[in-house]
Amino acid sequence: MSLPRPALSAALDGCAIVIAVDRRSLELAAALERHGATVRHAPALTIVPHIDDDALIAATRELVAHPPEIVVASTGVGFRGWMEAADEAGMLDELHAALAGAQIVARGPKARGAIQQAGLTADWVAESETSAELGEYLLAEGVTGRRIAVQHHGSGADGLDELFEQAGADVVSLTVYRWGPPPDAAAVSRSVVATAQGEVDAVLFTSAPGAAEWLAAAAREGVLDDIADLAGSGRVLMAAVGPITAAPLVDVGITPLIAERGRLGSLVRAVVTHFGGGHVASLATTAGRLELRSTGAVLSGVHVPLSRTGTDILASLFDAAGGVVSRQRLQNALPRSGANTHAVEMAVARVREALGVPDLIKTVVKRGYRLNVLDPAEASA
Repeated sequence: MSLPRPALSAALDGCAIVIAVDRRSLELAAALERHGATVRHAPALTIVPHIDDDALIAATRELVAHPPEIVVASTGVGFRGWMEAADEAGMLDELHAALAGAQIVARGPKARGAIQQAGLTADWVAESETSAELGEYLLAEGVTGRRIAVQHHGSGADGLDELFEQAGADVVSLTVYRWGPPPDAAAVSRSVVATAQGEVDAVLFTSAPGAAEWLAAAAREGVLDDIADLAGSGRVLMAAVGPITAAPLVDVGITPLIAERGRLGSLVRAVVTHFGGGHVASLATTAGRLELRSTGAVLSGVHVPLSRTGTDILASLFDAAGGVVSRQRLQNALPRSGANTHAVEMAVARVREALGVPDLIKTVVKRGYRLNVLDPAEASA
């Protein structure tokens, strides 16, 4: 039995993170958990391979018989899937020989990596990782009368086939995988509702179709605006593996954190740096730097678990940034509290006890409660 891998840091202690990812989700979850996160799996789409697809095999045979002059690799997983399909059909060596003399262009670094893994060489890579840049590059070189094999991403609708055909190219289209329904639609629905209710600290995306479908699920549940508001206030982090994946988020008014390089490792580092590097909203208090988490607080770098009610109470005080919050307003954060103001006093007392610094939450006689924050001069001293 293998031993659990050691923790790398406590940067994500107290963070509940949704990964709306199908492919390599276990790898991504393990990397986040090694920094202290609790991970929820909610892939909004699945990748459905075409290994046994007759159309893919027929197109591959056609390329073996009449090799292409240009090969377009749109995605790493798709290009690898194409090689695997050819291997399953006993054509891998023949396909490799047919592609060896072609100009091979890649839509991004993942596709280039898959090309190299297959023992081939990418002659050009689109820096923007967009089909538009790739198409412009090949049109500028000239495609009239040239045979082009185009490996598509899962949605298959990138417009490259039509673009090259209109320019006079002979196009062979290859869709190696397609997007299918989520493995657990209920889990996706639960994840968007939990995010809207403040029970999630971050949501991670690795594909534009997956991001679009997760947002569509949020819209169906009537919580998309709530999620956008939380993202805008910094209470939930929306993170994408690259600018293409980020596009659906930007389209609904959310500004996501975008990994510097289109890799899962880069995405993990970006999230760890965000939460562990002082980029989260915080208050300077008499007890140290205070940050919120969906499961409680981080006080002077230490995660303090709180109940759901305790977290909501602290969040109300945090949002006031040292201003007084009335008992009536805090009462709204309590389940089934009715008109019992004593319930507010007990809830505040439990938060004080959990934080271990009773003076952090001050009682303002006849008005309510406030956090004991430092003024700007004290905070910068």
